[in-house]
Amino acid sequence: MKTLKYIVSLFLILCLSGCDNGIDSITRVEPGDDETAPEITINYPNEGTSIQVLEAITTLNIDFRVEDDIELGTVTLTMDGSQLETWDNFKDYRIFLQEYLYQGLTDGQHTMTVTATDLDGKNSSSTVNFEKIPAYEPMFDGEIFYMAFDGNFFDLVNLRDADKVGTPGFANESYAGTNAYKGSQDSYLTYPTEGLLTTDEFSGTFWYKVSGDPTRAGIIVIGDDAEDRNQGFRLFREGDGANQQIKLNVGTGDGESWNDGGVLNVADGEWVHVAFTISQTESKIYFNGQEMLSSTLPAPIDWTGCETITIGSGGETFSYWDHFSDSSPMDDLRFFNKALSETEIQLVMGGGTDYEPEYDGEVFYMPFNGDNIDLASGISATEVGSPGFTDDGLSGSQAYAGATDSYLTFPAGNLTSDEFSASLWYKVDPDPTRAGILTMSQPDPDNPDAQNIRTSGFRLFREGSETEQIIKLNVGNGSGETWVDGGATATVDATAGEYIHIAFTMSQTTAILYINGEVVAQGSYAAVDWTGCDLLSIASGAPRFIEWDHLSDLSYIDDLRIFEKVLSQEEIQTIMNDE
Repeated sequence: MKTLKYIVSLFLILCLSGCDNGIDSITRVEPGDDETAPEITINYPNEGTSIQVLEAITTLNIDFRVEDDIELGTVTLTMDGSQLETWDNFKDYRIFLQEYLYQGLTDGQHTMTVTATDLDGKNSSSTVNFEKIPAYEPMFDGEIFYMAFDGNFFDLVNLRDADKVGTPGFANESYAGTNAYKGSQDSYLTYPTEGLLTTDEFSGTFWYKVSGDPTRAGIIVIGDDAEDRNQGFRLFREGDGANQQIKLNVGTGDGESWNDGGVLNVADGEWVHVAFTISQTESKIYFNGQEMLSSTLPAPIDWTGCETITIGSGGETFSYWDHFSDSSPMDDLRFFNKALSETEIQLVMGGGTDYEPEYDGEVFYMPFNGDNIDLASGISATEVGSPGFTDDGLSGSQAYAGATDSYLTFPAGNLTSDEFSASLWYKVDPDPTRAGILTMSQPDPDNPDAQNIRTSGFRLFREGSETEQIIKLNVGNGSGETWVDGGATATVDATAGEYIHIAFTMSQTTAILYINGEVVAQGSYAAVDWTGCDLLSIASGAPRFIEWDHLSDLSYIDDLRIFEKVLSQEEIQTIMNDE
C-alpha cells in the first residue's frame, strides 16, 4: 500500500512539473479593436453553377463560411430577395460554418446572398448567381442518349457522366454548342448500357471531323468480349493519312454482318454528319444525311453480354486489330432505340426545329432568308448546281434566286398526304421560256435522259414567251393524268417585274390552281397517286420532268409553304394578305 501511494504521489509531481515546462498556460487575451467587416466564403453554389436534374423542383445544399476578426453579430441568408434564415447565436463567436438545405428550387435563374454583421455594426455581403436548367427533353422520336460535349461528358437524357479511361479531352472547337470531344492516346469514354438496349433496333448520329492519325481507330463500340464479334456492334475507321473508310460490324448471335460504309477525305478538314442505323434486317451508314451503303443482317442484332458503350476507341472488346483510341473530334452524339429513316436523320442533322406552324395543316415552310431550310422539319434542301438568293424578297427580305442548271431537292416522304396544298410567291423570269417550278414525280429507269412519267405526283410549271407565261399544273392519278390549264386566265405578264401569289390544292377528286387568290383553273380525277414520289424539286422540272425542257427556273421564289390539307380560297387569301 505504501508503495502504491508513493507511485501516485510521484506521478502527480511530474504532471505539475510538466505544466511549467514546455506547455503553455491558458491566459486571457484582450479582443483588441474591431477593424474589419466579416469575411464571407460561399462554397456552394458557385457563381455560374448550372444544376440539372430530372425533377422540376429539387433541393439545394447551400454551404458557406463567415469569419470576423472579433465577434459575429448576425448572419442572414436570402434567395431571390426572400429571407430564408437569420442566425445570431454562435458557438464560435468568430467563425460560423453553415450547411443549409433549401427546399423547392425551381427552373430558371437564381440569386443567393449571404449577409453578415459584426457586433461593431460593420457588415458585408456576398452574392452568387446560378441557374437550374430544365431537364433535357429528347428532341427526336426514339432518342435515348445525348452527349453534347460542351465541356463535360454528361448524358443529358439519363443525367449521368461517362467514365473516363486515360485522359480524354476536348477539341476547343465544335460543330454545335461550345465544345466537342477529342480523344488522346490510350484514352476514351465508357458508359453503361443499362436501360438503353431495349429493342433489336439501334441508331447513332454525331458530327465528326476525321483524323488520319492513327490510321485506324474505334469510334463507337458496344461489345460482349474480345473473343468474337457475334454480339453488339463496332463502328470504326481504317485507311491512311489521306482517306479514312467508316465501317460497321454487327453481331447477330451466331454470326456477324459487315458494312463497308463510305470514305472521308482527311484533308478536307470539315465536319461531316455520320449516322448508322441497325434494323432487324439491315444496317446502313449515312454521310450528311445521304445513304452510303446498306448491308443485310442474317438475324437481328444480339445484345447478349453487352454491358458497356465505348466512345472514342475499340476499347476492351475491339482493340485486337489496333482499333485503339481515336483522335478525331466528335460532337452532338445521340443514340436511338429504333432504325432512323433518311428523313429522320436529316432532321437530326438539321438540329430539329422550334418553328410553330403559322397555319392549320402546314407541314413545310421555306422562307429562303439566306438558307434553304424547311423550318417545319429543320431539314436543309440539297443544292444542285449553284442556286442563290436575292435581296429583292417580300418586305425587303431575301428570296430564292434561280440559276442555269441549278435547283433544290428535298425528301418528300413526309409531304405525300391524301390532301395536299402549296403556296408561294413568284417573280417570273421568262428566260428560258419554259421551266419547272415545283415537281414531285416518280423516276423513269427506262428513260434516264428524258424523264417524264406523269401518272403520279404533280408538276407545277410555266410555258410561254418572253412577254407572257402560262402557269400550269399536271396531276397523276395512278393510271393517267389530269391537266389543270387555265389558258388565258392563268397567263401572267412576264414584263411586269412583280411578285404574284401562286397556290394549288389537290383533294382526292379535284385540283384547283389559284393566282393572287383567285381560281384560274381546276380539274377532276379519281384520286391522287404518290407512287415513287420521294423527291420534291424546287425551281426545276429536273431530275424527273425534263423531256419537254422544263428545266431550271431563273425566277424568284419566296415563302414556299406546303399543307397536308386542302386550303379553302379564304385560307389562301388570308395567307397571301398576311405575307
